[in-house]
Amino acid sequence: MAVGGGGDLVGRVLADRYRLLSPIGAGGSGRVYIADDVKLKRRVAVKVLHPGLAEDAGFLRRFRNEARLSAQLHHPNIMAVHDWGDEGEPFMVVELLTGGSLRGMLDAGATLTPSQAAHVGVQVASALEYAHGHGFVHRDIKPANLLFDEHGIVRVADFGLARALAEASWTEPSGTILGTARYASPEQVSGAPLDQRSDLYALALVLVEAVTGDLPFATDTTLATLAARTQAPVAAPAELGPLMAVVERAGRVDPSDRYPDAATMRSALEDAVKMLPPPGPLRLAGLDEVLSDPNPTQVPASRGILFDQERPEQPSPIAARRPAPARRRPIAAIVVGAAISAAVLTAAALLSTANLGAAVVTPNAVGSTLSNARDLIASGGLLVGENERFSDDPRGVVISQSPAAGHDITSGGRVQIVVSRGPAPIAIPRVAGKTVADARSELAAAGFAVIEDHRFDETAPSGTVIRTKPAQRAPRDSTVAIVVSDGKAPVAIPALANSTYDNAVNALTNAGFIPARSEAFSDTVAAGTVINTDPAGGGKAQPGSTVKIIVSKGPDVVTVPNVRGLTLDAASAQLQAAGLTSAVSGAYRPGAKVRAQDPPNGAVVKRGATVTLFF
Repeated sequence: MAVGGGGDLVGRVLADRYRLLSPIGAGGSGRVYIADDVKLKRRVAVKVLHPGLAEDAGFLRRFRNEARLSAQLHHPNIMAVHDWGDEGEPFMVVELLTGGSLRGMLDAGATLTPSQAAHVGVQVASALEYAHGHGFVHRDIKPANLLFDEHGIVRVADFGLARALAEASWTEPSGTILGTARYASPEQVSGAPLDQRSDLYALALVLVEAVTGDLPFATDTTLATLAARTQAPVAAPAELGPLMAVVERAGRVDPSDRYPDAATMRSALEDAVKMLPPPGPLRLAGLDEVLSDPNPTQVPASRGILFDQERPEQPSPIAARRPAPARRRPIAAIVVGAAISAAVLTAAALLSTANLGAAVVTPNAVGSTLSNARDLIASGGLLVGENERFSDDPRGVVISQSPAAGHDITSGGRVQIVVSRGPAPIAIPRVAGKTVADARSELAAAGFAVIEDHRFDETAPSGTVIRTKPAQRAPRDSTVAIVVSDGKAPVAIPALANSTYDNAVNALTNAGFIPARSEAFSDTVAAGTVINTDPAGGGKAQPGSTVKIIVSKGPDVVTVPNVRGLTLDAASAQLQAAGLTSAVSGAYRPGAKVRAQDPPNGAVVKRGATVTLFF
């Protein structure tokens, strides 16, 4: 069904599947909605692009291609693309991230410390490293495209969409180009070809703004900002600390002077992380509103903590108690009780003196990989306890810890972390025996990416699915391989040259082929004898396929006709009809008749031979 633009989309169902609940953001190219995926019972985000883009056939073609390619990117720091479509306006379905964007943090007046910026930068550079390796240049790295989940893990959004929009004939509303232009590289300004180093330049600008709140080269006009950017490199403010060197190299005017790739920049950022203190607390912007809905797939409105190491003081576990009314007790009981109390207190003091170490602050391991979390906790003199559970977070990422970050704990104490096992596996549809097209359709509808693994099989017909890998269950959005039959494995074709036709038929039949006769002239193979086969002997073909047996008809010869007494034209025509050519010897006058010929009539010669005429 066609859909209209703006807020009237709330309540609509796109593709008979995505029920739009509430708008959560808008830009020059479209609007983003929270939506229910009514088929898979999950909450997603749907980006509906501007209706004007639907009139650009070239954009729609690029949009579909870029969306299909973007959906193949699977990385912990890249926003997952689930689906796309076009119902009046193009739309894209992506994972819902409730932590908000870096743009939202900055607009709220919150900047990042160098430690926080370095951690975010490492994750973004890792995403770019992966995407660049798959042929993607983002073209639009900016705070609004850096989104966070509830655990503070950053995702880079809109891979592929920027490239499709860049070539669209539709023009965005006035002023909306500013958001992208503010982070454009010098080569984008000049219109030069872009490569991965353009994304690294934009990331350098984002890191400066994240820490200082100010964008380098920002002036009163967009044109002045862009012009200044082509004249001088990015100057990193001193408050960036160890990040200064990273920003200054990535922010050079000439791309050849920057880091050669995202992997090198990521390594430099990781070095900066080692020189910085652990990141302090940073509150996520979160979503401004999540629509209430009785549907069980609802995501509750909440704001998470990014790099949270400080939480409000917890109330003392020992509450003040009102003294119980005094009771008169015998002196002996009082003396015995006092002795017991003293013994207990003395034992407790001895145990406390023997076991109580210095108090340390629990580090924040949430959002880290398991190996990094182990190193972080151990560096504080603490032990690590580990549990795993399924979650929508990437496999191997810490999703919770106890005690929480920022709490006091005795040195040598234990921090219990919960590590994500990735999304819970779901049943894989049974597609064995189906065509590749049908199997792909069913698996995609169930939420899987599909690849093909072709192999020969003695029983499954060519082009049908033998099985899936994994066989039964896999996490949603993971890749499932379909093993596709290419039919029976090819077998050798017997060498049958110079054999009789009957022997050739028997040999091919015994090898599992279907023989078929074909004839051809041969100057070297006697008539009735096999010249060769097609495919040729010694090669391979699948059992059950047809192999031609080429049988010799002997040389291709003709009998020379008698052309004496004929004119030149009549003689030439008769010779040509017989498959021969003619030549004149000696003087010739018009109307003269042939008095002799060579070869003579009745001679047997090869087709195409020349007969000389004498007049």
